[in-house]
Amino acid sequence: MTTTEDSAVSSPRAAITARNLRIDDWRRGPILTVLGITVWVAYATFRVFYQGDYWVADYHYLTPFYSPCVSEGCVPESAHFGRFLPDHPLIPYAALSLPFLLAFRLTCYYYRKAYYRSFWLSPPACAVPDGHPRYTGETRFPLILQNFHRYFFYLAFAISLVNTWDAVLAMHSPDGFGLGLGNVVLWANVVLLWCYTLGCHSCRHVMGGRLRHFSKHPVRYRLWTFSSALNARHMMWAWITLASLALTDLYVMAVAAGWITDLRFVG
Repeated sequence: MTTTEDSAVSSPRAAITARNLRIDDWRRGPILTVLGITVWVAYATFRVFYQGDYWVADYHYLTPFYSPCVSEGCVPESAHFGRFLPDHPLIPYAALSLPFLLAFRLTCYYYRKAYYRSFWLSPPACAVPDGHPRYTGETRFPLILQNFHRYFFYLAFAISLVNTWDAVLAMHSPDGFGLGLGNVVLWANVVLLWCYTLGCHSCRHVMGGRLRHFSKHPVRYRLWTFSSALNARHMMWAWITLASLALTDLYVMAVAAGWITDLRFVG
C-alpha cells in the first residue's frame, strides 16, 4: 500500500505549465537596461573616435572622454601628461585610460548583474528561468576575468585623480583664475565619479578587509563605514555617473564647437 509520503516523493513537484509565476512587469527592468546601456555606448563610441571638440582653450575645459589626452594629435595645452601615442583615427586620444575604465565598469558587481540579466538573460529576473540550458558561472574564459575587478579598481582610482586634476586646472580664464558653469559641471562629475569609485566593492574590501578587530583599526573602520554607505547605493551611482560623463562631455563639446557660450561667474 502506497503511503501519502511515498506518493508525494514520486510525483512531480508541481504541475505548472507557465514558465514563471511573476504577475508584475518584470521585463521592464531588463528592457530599460538594454536601451540605456546601448544608447550610452553608442554615444561614447562616437565621441572617443570623433577626435574633436574636446578642449576649450580659454577656460582649459577638457572632457573626461579625452582625459588624459596622450595622443600626438591632442592640442598641446590639453596634454597634461605628455603626448606619446600615435595620432591615428582608430586610436582614441585617451587610449591610455579608456580600456581600463571600460574593464572597471564591465567587471563591476552591479554592472555584471545588469548585463547578465538584460543582455544575456541569465536570469532576466528573480524567479524567472534562465535563458540558457546550462550554468557555468564565472569559471570559464572570458568571464573568469571578472576576478580582476580588484586590480582595475586601482587603475580607476588613479584615473579619478587625473579627472580631479583636470577640474583643478580648469579653474582658469584668459585673465588667470576663472569660474564658470563649465567648472560646476566638471566638478559635479568628479564628485559623482568619486562616489561611484569609492563605493566599489573592491574599495570597501581595501578599507576594511582582512581585519579581525575593527576596534584596533579605528581609521580603517571609519573609511570602511564611509565606503559601505556609498556601496549601499552603488547601482544609483553607476547610472548617475554614466549620465554625468555624457552630459559633461556634451557640455564641453558644445562650448568647444561654439554652439553655446560658457556662463562665467568669475573671469
